[in-house]
Amino acid sequence: MNTNAPLAERIRPTTLESYLSQEHLVGDQGSLKQQITRGIIPSLILWGPPGVGKTTLANIIANESGRPFYTLSAISSGVKEVREVIEKAKNSGGLFTAKNPILFIDEIHRFSKSQQDSLLGAVEKGWVTLIGATTENPSFEVIPALLSRCQVYVLNPFGKDELEKLLYRAIEEDDFLKTKKISLTETHALLKLSGGDARKLLNIFELIVNSQDQESITITDDLVTRLVQQNTVRYDKTGEQHYDIISAFIKSIRGSDPNGAVYWLARMIEGGEDLKFIARRLIIAASEDIGNANPTALIMANNTFQAVTTIGYPESRILLSQCTVYLATSAKSNASYMAINKAQQLVKQTGDLSIPLHLRNAPTKLMKDLGYGEDYKYAHNHTNNFVEQEFLPKEISNTKLYDPGNNQRENALRSYLKTRWGEKYNY
Repeated sequence: MNTNAPLAERIRPTTLESYLSQEHLVGDQGSLKQQITRGIIPSLILWGPPGVGKTTLANIIANESGRPFYTLSAISSGVKEVREVIEKAKNSGGLFTAKNPILFIDEIHRFSKSQQDSLLGAVEKGWVTLIGATTENPSFEVIPALLSRCQVYVLNPFGKDELEKLLYRAIEEDDFLKTKKISLTETHALLKLSGGDARKLLNIFELIVNSQDQESITITDDLVTRLVQQNTVRYDKTGEQHYDIISAFIKSIRGSDPNGAVYWLARMIEGGEDLKFIARRLIIAASEDIGNANPTALIMANNTFQAVTTIGYPESRILLSQCTVYLATSAKSNASYMAINKAQQLVKQTGDLSIPLHLRNAPTKLMKDLGYGEDYKYAHNHTNNFVEQEFLPKEISNTKLYDPGNNQRENALRSYLKTRWGEKYNY
């Protein structure tokens, strides 16, 4: 074993039996486990946060199925490299067989449209089984034609028990750590710093162990906190900073502080964060935190996303800054966000309530005879294009889900609703 390799690499599992976590996928009843057992592996996308075992799982699938395994990184590979690997895969496995080679692409969300297009033929014709790994929502980052040919599997962050099992496994199985007498007295700081990222957990753990000269090492929260601060551990943009800084960014916008928002924007840009990821979060903030207090915010954010996609770096930083300042200085409202939360909770509590007859569609004579749509009042046939009628199921009639925010625009909406509905919308 290469003792110079990182701890996470040294103890990387090679079989499903030694693979921790993701029981919903690889447990006894897991859908992916059953497919691997049958030897019928579809092209698939593994979607989950950093350090949850996406690359490890891809390797295990190849090992367990006995297939040739090729890997590419979206960071360093172009269309030329994709075509070269596909050609090798075609020559190494029979066409249209159950043993066609696996092509694993890490960070597939970083592939451009042309790069993803170059994969389509090989996947469609069965030359390769594609396994892509991504930390980003594949609905946004994988082209529809490729996504439709893949099954998407969601990997969850590691839980406390799983992370602790990983630490004890490292102590018991790693050749170097076995030469030490390591006592895990406290694990709270290690788990907190890891954020559910197994690779980060093992990196920090290895840093702590390597910093101690003595053979016997007692791991405490104080020791971990002190040493991590002293060594200023740096995490890449797919790790802790990816989530913590975007959180600070969004909270600065929500808190109407353009200085804070632009600062965290600059931190992400200087750290090499994906600009489209930032732009997407601006769209979410425009709806979740501003909403109908300023509907133009959503238009601005969406246009920013389109412009960033078209222009690219470095000019996109100006567009992102403009939109960030606009959102931070805009009136705020989470009324629409709260309304859908309440509505979804109501649906979960009440189930599939019957749709009132007057709201039902009546495309056939039988449905019309049964009264479908019979008492529906067409709003445009009435004064001010409004007529009072009930649009909720009988069991929850008059339920209020939308409470307009206290801002100029939504106060006007509140007045409009009260004028139309009277006491029903009298907040």
